[in-house]
Amino acid sequence: MDVKDVITLETNLSLKTLVVLMRASQSVQDILKQDMGKYGVNPTEFAVLELLFHKGDQPIQHIGKKILLASSSITYVVDKLESKGLVERKACPTDRRVTYAAITANGKEFIEDAFPKHEKTIESIFGNLSNEELETTIALLKKIGLPKS
Repeated sequence: MDVKDVITLETNLSLKTLVVLMRASQSVQDILKQDMGKYGVNPTEFAVLELLFHKGDQPIQHIGKKILLASSSITYVVDKLESKGLVERKACPTDRRVTYAAITANGKEFIEDAFPKHEKTIESIFGNLSNEELETTIALLKKIGLPKS
């Protein structure tokens, strides 16, 4: 086996890894989208509600970074959640430039009902992996996904 064969083998293995990773990601996203659709929200709306439920009121300008969404889309998502009565906007008392998104009582009730069911769906996705395999998967994905220094 010469250098060219080794490079081709490594490239092919990298490409195969990428394809498997992308297919697994798409499969997980499809399952989550279908699950959240049962509750009448999309994955982004669910992520915003979950963030507000667990972390409290958030400046709208900062939500995008926390749920990995373009800031230009956040206003649209908050508008949709507000029209469903799940979120409300609150002005910041100390800075007129800042508006907070806050979960409403209906939003809390919604997430308290939906989140435990959603957690079970997530557990079922990874149910065929042992805790050790899950920890290894997390470590490997972090190794791939974190910027190299």
